[in-house]
Amino acid sequence: MSSSTNLPLSQTPQTLFASIDIGTNSFKLLIIRAYPTGKFHTITRLKQPVVLGRDFFSSSSSSASPPRISTHSQSRSLDSLLYFKTVIDSHRIDRDHTRAVATQAVREAENQREFIECVKEKAGFEVDVLSGQDEARFAYLGVLQFLPVFEKLVLCVDIGGGSTEFVIGKEGKIVFCESLKLGHVSLSEKFVTSGGEFDILKMRECVRMVVEESGLVEKVKRCGFEVAVGSSGTIRAIEKAVFKGYCQYFVDNVGVLGDCKRDWRLSRVDLKGVVERLLCRGAEGERVRRDRFFKSRSEFIVAGAVLLEEIFGLLGIEEMEVSGYGLGEGVIAERLGKVFDGYDLNANARWRSVVRLAMRFNGKMRIKSAAQCASIAKDIFEGLRKCDGFDSDQAKLIASLDEKDLEYLEAACLLHNIGLFISKKGYHKQSYRIIMNGDQLYGYSAEEIKLIALLAKYHRKKLPKFGHASLKDLSEEKFRVLCAIMRLSVNLQQNEWLNVQEIEFLHSNECFKLVIREEKDRPFLPSTPQPTAEDISTELRLELEYFKSVFKQELLIVLVPSRSSTDSNNNIACERDANH
Repeated sequence: MSSSTNLPLSQTPQTLFASIDIGTNSFKLLIIRAYPTGKFHTITRLKQPVVLGRDFFSSSSSSASPPRISTHSQSRSLDSLLYFKTVIDSHRIDRDHTRAVATQAVREAENQREFIECVKEKAGFEVDVLSGQDEARFAYLGVLQFLPVFEKLVLCVDIGGGSTEFVIGKEGKIVFCESLKLGHVSLSEKFVTSGGEFDILKMRECVRMVVEESGLVEKVKRCGFEVAVGSSGTIRAIEKAVFKGYCQYFVDNVGVLGDCKRDWRLSRVDLKGVVERLLCRGAEGERVRRDRFFKSRSEFIVAGAVLLEEIFGLLGIEEMEVSGYGLGEGVIAERLGKVFDGYDLNANARWRSVVRLAMRFNGKMRIKSAAQCASIAKDIFEGLRKCDGFDSDQAKLIASLDEKDLEYLEAACLLHNIGLFISKKGYHKQSYRIIMNGDQLYGYSAEEIKLIALLAKYHRKKLPKFGHASLKDLSEEKFRVLCAIMRLSVNLQQNEWLNVQEIEFLHSNECFKLVIREEKDRPFLPSTPQPTAEDISTELRLELEYFKSVFKQELLIVLVPSRSSTDSNNNIACERDANH
């Protein structure tokens, strides 16, 4: 069970969506916050190892008997789904924003209808039983939210507990899909020996026979593909094993930051190494080590790895990209397309390319600083859009700001300090060069990349003059607005005396007010070489003057102590004019 959130995205308008994946091995709940632009980020991700398919994939089960979900499994299922319902209700998610789907185990069960009615009656979820083709399609849609492969011909492989889905797609459209009854749970149960080991030779023969009878290899060859992607938990676990050195005696020294920087890629040689390590026999320590690394997935990882190795060989895959998203995200993506007009399937992968570029060049502390800068900029941007009382020209300019402009601003904030990787001196210029020349921002036009790079370049030091060659082909007025917001946000974030907890941007006829609620005892997170107190005061004054020149009104900074603060911070004046 885990919970995760990504780096900052715009917060309004915001809508929560949930998907429930009733799988053969585990039940999964995913809750995301979505935005009309197409971006979303994860709020909660939960997993319950129900192992629904154990009832009828077991080698001891009679092959003549139709598969059934046992009373015990139904009870475990309801416990998990009732827990999910509690979580969904606590987030106040609309019922029509929640979708529950079931895959191979329920699809094959003789008592499918009984199970679905029981879930509806006791947990309140309408369960859609997916066909193998629908399961494959959702896996592909999930991949498009994670990897920049929208324009490529993609072969997506999704290994589940009871089946494996294969889909070839391009630009969101399905070219070919196939579902085979090969899963890590079914293979594990079928080929486990009395001693608890696996008959690997027979397992491999079974996989090859099923693939051959399906004609999958010939069908895939006829369609072709540019890139292979794995989207299931099993494949992610194997890629993580490679990344963390499982083959080299589990060198788990990468840490959280390193996990962000992983390549999400798996080669045939890498996979072979993991399989060989998993198949080491006779050493009790190896089993303990495997259980410690793969945890709840340990019981079925051998079959999953062997199955994947056979798929690599049969389909001629030498390297596979690995998606952190899968069926659950695909289910939600389809729903978002119906809720939001013009929903962009490509938008989330585009934003992730910004995050990955930031993480490639920044350490953990600088990432946090850049993320806070983006959060401050977002609050100011959205506060400005709510203001009124501007003259007609200013009002027209502010009204022209949209979600795309906010995305550029947030991207520039997140990337403004990556040049520190190269040099402290003139790092803003290095940030500009990396963004412009790195060819790593996916899905943005040349003009959009230039805008993001220029905002990063001019977040400090000299400002470009009107008519400057670098601003050619850009709206200079809009650039000045975004630049003013960004420069102020960076300066506020870098000031040691501002421990920001909350920001509110207000406007009256006389002036703007930026109300900052300070976070008590928050450790300072440096992002750049810190200036002296005198320099801080001077730089902030300069940015406030620039802000005033752009928006034609003064901005006052109002400091409010933390609600929980009872120390001397309470003696701070609740309002400070930072210009005096």
